[in-house]
Amino acid sequence: MTATASAIPHLIIIGGGFGGLWATRALAKSSVRITLIDRSNHHLFQPLLYQVATAGLSSPDIAAPLRTILRKQQNVDVRLAEVTAIDVVKRSVTLDGASTLDYDYLLVASGSTHAYFGHDDWEPHAPGLKTLDDALAIRRKLLLAFERAETATSEAERDAWLSFAVVGGGPTGVELAGTLAEIARHTLKQEFRHIDPSKAHVRLIEAGPRVLSAFPESLSAKAKAQLERLGVTVLCGAPVADISEHGYQIGETFTPCRTVLWAAGVAASGLGAMLGDAAVVKRDRAGRVQVNADLSVPGHPNVFVAGDLAAVMQDGKAVPGVAPAAKQMGAHVARNIKALIDGKATAAFRYADYGNLATIGRMAAIVDVRGFKLSGLLAWWFWLAAHIFFLIGFRNRIAVLINWASAYWTFQRHARIILGKHD
Repeated sequence: MTATASAIPHLIIIGGGFGGLWATRALAKSSVRITLIDRSNHHLFQPLLYQVATAGLSSPDIAAPLRTILRKQQNVDVRLAEVTAIDVVKRSVTLDGASTLDYDYLLVASGSTHAYFGHDDWEPHAPGLKTLDDALAIRRKLLLAFERAETATSEAERDAWLSFAVVGGGPTGVELAGTLAEIARHTLKQEFRHIDPSKAHVRLIEAGPRVLSAFPESLSAKAKAQLERLGVTVLCGAPVADISEHGYQIGETFTPCRTVLWAAGVAASGLGAMLGDAAVVKRDRAGRVQVNADLSVPGHPNVFVAGDLAAVMQDGKAVPGVAPAAKQMGAHVARNIKALIDGKATAAFRYADYGNLATIGRMAAIVDVRGFKLSGLLAWWFWLAAHIFFLIGFRNRIAVLINWASAYWTFQRHARIILGKHD
């Protein structure tokens, strides 16, 4: 029986991130059949992904299987698959393997990926951080850099391996740079015989005038000062001109550096291009779909977009691509789908901005919550509490709490295991 022939409406949700999962859970008691499709079998708490990349946490600490999360929700069918086509006219979704599912309602919340501003050739030399696979690859790259420095046969080779650069001064870049400095100066202390890890050079490179530009300028300045106290060199107004396996170039200056990480830009999932003709379903420069006020796709009131894939303007500003916004969008789409099923009008989305948090390193963070500003130790405790609270699942909260407590007292990162071939 096809979905449209069924007495119960069929909703397909693409993406098990914050937007997709929050929409799914909000419809737990509704008379709707849900098929949740994701190419990964887990929901990822992305705000702590950098801690997996820097060996502070293990993968299961910040992720949980979607089937486990939704095991008690009987109106959900979870599919591990990749969407290869969307036909909004026929109301169907095609999966890898060529199987096709029909829908009555569709929510696309497939997130974003890395954007290299037209320099895709930089990606092999400057990996970005979006998935657990990315995090494990970066962890391996970081730890191997110290191992290669230990066995270097020349001072120039050793210095290149002990040079680390993070491109992009947003929250992810700041968190990576600050943590890298802590690893070099504290975690690896006395573990090597031929190098001093504390001599590593960590640089944070930002093309704009300041780091953490989404925060008030006063907090941005404090974040920069905290980074510098940790030993990070902050370079603002310094767009990267080139990146290779041997280093990076700013202006006419080339810096030998064997470890460059990318945190400078994102591009929306390619699924946005499948939602209709570009003249009707418009997309911005990052590929995000310019949705209607109720988050539906122009010309298709039964198709919705949420999370990083949605371009939403509010009070003259773009709604940021952050976890709280994705959660709110997912829950709002669920309410609008329930309204459509009941024959009622949909409502416009309104983002409630509760503020921004960013951690710089040990006992260093900044907080901007509706005009309430904090920096330093108090902000760090606030950041810790907030992230523990919003983690999915009791086990994850306990695991992260234990790991953080251990790291606080010992400076150790117990997930420092190098997997794969050491090429």
